[in-house]
Amino acid sequence: QASLDAIITVVDAKHVIAHLEEKKPDGVENESVEQVSFADKILLNKVDLVTEEYKEAVLKKLKGINAFAEIIETSHSKVDPERILGVRAFDLNRVMEMDPTFLDEDSEHQHDSTVTSVGIQ
Repeated sequence: QASLDAIITVVDAKHVIAHLEEKKPDGVENESVEQVSFADKILLNKVDLVTEEYKEAVLKKLKGINAFAEIIETSHSKVDPERILGVRAFDLNRVMEMDPTFLDEDSEHQHDSTVTSVGIQ
């Protein structure tokens, strides 16, 4: 039996605010907002490239979208694997409270066609 341990989202400290505030066409989801919203842990990467003041603005923005996720500050995505693996952070009940149609395969859900992703098995 398989289970989902945690949803980990990596965000670029220098550019994430622009992505979070990006306007999308009507009916199209802002993937950056969705990824932050559903994350159990957020890796705030490239913190070495921003000022302390800007980093605080980023943290405020992220916490405003998802107050539950642990935010781990990183440079070069370096993080102790014990902080992100085997943490049992995923909570389906919390996700269903945020989005009752999360498990509904027939619900309307549009993504920006210019955004792609890769999965590794």
